[in-house]
Amino acid sequence: MLKIGLTGGLGSGKSTVAHIFEVLGIPVYYADAASKRIMNDDEKVKEAVQKAFGKEVYPKGKLDRKYLAEIVFKDEKKLELLNSIVHPATLLDAAEWMNKQTSLYTIKEAALIFESGSHQSLDYIIGVKAPLLLRLQRAMKRDNISKDEAMARISKQLNEEIKMRLCDFIIVNDEQQMVIPQVLELHQKFLKM
Repeated sequence: MLKIGLTGGLGSGKSTVAHIFEVLGIPVYYADAASKRIMNDDEKVKEAVQKAFGKEVYPKGKLDRKYLAEIVFKDEKKLELLNSIVHPATLLDAAEWMNKQTSLYTIKEAALIFESGSHQSLDYIIGVKAPLLLRLQRAMKRDNISKDEAMARISKQLNEEIKMRLCDFIIVNDEQQMVIPQVLELHQKFLKM
C-alpha cells in the first residue's frame, strides 16, 4: 500500500483536496485533527503540555487551543517545545492508523509533513499551492483570526516555495484552475503504481 502525504501552507486548501480523495474512497488521516484529539485524550501528552505551558491550558479538563496558540505563535522556542511533545505522539498514531488500512493507497494530510519529519515514512508527497493573499483570506475566515495572526502562523511554517520544491506532485488551488481534475489525475496515477 502506498502512503501519500498531502501538505501545503495555512489556507492552501489541503483539507478540501483531502475531502475529494475521501469521496473517491481513499482513507485520509488528518494530522491536525489527530493532534487535537491526542492533546485532549493522551494523558502523557496532556501532562507534558500542562507541565510546559501551565494548567490554564486545560480549563475544565479540555484544551484551550486559542490560549495555547497565543502563547506558541509569539515565541519560536515555545512552539518548538509544543511540537516536540505532540509530533512524536501524532507520528505514532498516524503510523498505526495507516497500517490498519486496506486500500491501494492512503493519504496523510498534514501542514507540517517536512517540519515534523513524517515525510520520511511516506512514499510520495502532494503539495497544495495557493497565492498568499488567498491563503490569508481563507485562514482569517476559517479560524476567525486577524491578518496579523494569520501571517504569524504562516511565518512559522516552512516557506511555501521551498515546501513545493520538496513535493513530488503539486495541486494548484488558486480558484482559477479546477481542483477536481488535478486530484482525479493523481488518483489514477496512484492506483496504477
